[in-house]
Amino acid sequence: MLSKKSALLAAMAAGALALSACGGGSDDAGSEEASGLNLVSEGSLTVCSDIPYPPFEFEENGEYTGFDMDLMKEIAAGMDLELSVQDVGFDGLQSGAVLGSRQCDIGASAVTITEERKANLAFSDPYYDSLQSVLVPTDSDIASIDDLAGKQVGVQQGTTGATYAAENAPEAELVQFPSDAEMFAAIQAGNVDALLQDLPVNIGHTEDGAFTIAEELPTDEQYGFIMAKTGSEELVAAVNGQLASLRENGKYQEIYDSYFAE
Repeated sequence: MLSKKSALLAAMAAGALALSACGGGSDDAGSEEASGLNLVSEGSLTVCSDIPYPPFEFEENGEYTGFDMDLMKEIAAGMDLELSVQDVGFDGLQSGAVLGSRQCDIGASAVTITEERKANLAFSDPYYDSLQSVLVPTDSDIASIDDLAGKQVGVQQGTTGATYAAENAPEAELVQFPSDAEMFAAIQAGNVDALLQDLPVNIGHTEDGAFTIAEELPTDEQYGFIMAKTGSEELVAAVNGQLASLRENGKYQEIYDSYFAE
């Protein structure tokens, strides 16, 4: 038979064990860290994006929207997280710098999946198939990429469009810009003869009739959401799971059609 002192100690130990088990279970259920997501801010999915880059990301009525942003909203909601968006430069995204410095959890900015970028980034499953294109004024004599020799061509630094232009229009004079906004302003002012970049973005510049697509350039590119190269395995899996769910329940197609349906 236990002494009164031994019985008291045993009871205290059992109570402490029970409290520890209850407390641990509750924390695990509500903790993103315990789930392995390793988020920058608890309860929030922090997204970095180079804004504006319509139709993928832009600001409207004081809120960030666009194809990428709308997908991010659904993904965050599906993970029971708030969405926080930070506007950053594209170079910092595609290099992995903003992810490596823990400025954000994920990058959503029309980032093409390439083997070179995979050296520094972890990618989600592909979520968009893209082309490159040449945008010119409607009265331009440029009809294809072959006509860019000797012309000033605007490209966005750090992008696959810039790489494609360098490889396929070697006699063009490439003028690099930090974002699409500066590129479009340059062609509007007549400072460059053409823009070479993603087709959906260039299409957005044809709406007023002053510019047209001279040529669509099939490049078999696919976009992916980007995360840190190491330590993001659980987050990558969670994002891929949400993408799969959005495709299965029809929400992905609904968002896609709102931006790209002809």
